[in-house]
Amino acid sequence: MTPIISIVGKSESGKTTLIEKLIPELKKRGYRIGTVKHALHGFEIDKKGKDSFRHKAAGADTVIVISPESIAMIKNGGGGTLDSVSEYFSDVDLVITEGYKREKKPKIEIFRKERHKEPLCRDDDNLIALVTDDDIDLSVPRFGLEDTKGLADLIEKKFL
Repeated sequence: MTPIISIVGKSESGKTTLIEKLIPELKKRGYRIGTVKHALHGFEIDKKGKDSFRHKAAGADTVIVISPESIAMIKNGGGGTLDSVSEYFSDVDLVITEGYKREKKPKIEIFRKERHKEPLCRDDDNLIALVTDDDIDLSVPRFGLEDTKGLADLIEKKFL
């Protein structure tokens, strides 16, 4: 099974920015990376009135849109767990998620002292690293906000 790690943190902590930096570092090392964004409040990838939207509205259980550059899928019954989507990532070396703080998967938390009072995963046994601008010690490896290479080294050693 493809390893899955979750980048977690409170709102506006920099999760997306960290992922945007981490992906090219891992790609440079030759790894294929998949991502999953946890959308708690739902999402739409197509606009009302477009054909794929109309297919879904008509009751299709799975809709796939294919262009020369990409493929997108909307599927009913995903279950909302990371294990339920792992089959879609058989062609990658690592899946990085943004969110899924309650899943029992390895987590890397990003914590900025100027934005929040304390880290989210203080007592989470699945926390494997902390990316922060603070000197807080959570008994896991700690990386600065710009130490993408060091974080990629840890991921490579533990998961790849």
